[in-house]
Amino acid sequence: MRHGMAQRKLNRKTQHRKAMFSNMATSLIKHEQIVTTLPKAKEMRRIADRLITLGKRGNLHARRQASITVRDNTQLQKLFGELAERYKSRNGGYTRVLKAGFRYGDMAPLAVIELVDRNPDAKGQDSGPNQFTDDDEDSEES
Repeated sequence: MRHGMAQRKLNRKTQHRKAMFSNMATSLIKHEQIVTTLPKAKEMRRIADRLITLGKRGNLHARRQASITVRDNTQLQKLFGELAERYKSRNGGYTRVLKAGFRYGDMAPLAVIELVDRNPDAKGQDSGPNQFTDDDEDSEES
């Protein structure tokens, strides 16, 4: 019998799975849309919805519970500020999972998980090094 076995194991040990979903939750809060495999996206939906519910509660205990999963203080502030305000009148269903075809290398089913009513400007923000810095622009002109 499968009593108390609700979540997927995803061929990972518990510590690896928790760390992976913690990183994915932080990225989802930061970019408001991420691409991953379909089973991971379906599991991530549960975690993200619970985090936004904690953000809507907004008290100290909820902030401490959310900080276990979201380790980045900037994203924690966004969760309890901007996202909590955005979803205060919504009673759940804060995320959307869209199928996105299959990965080229191993034909794994891909999905896009995004926040409903997301901010399009947040996508890709602060991801990777900047192409040009102030010093590079000055050196190209001279």
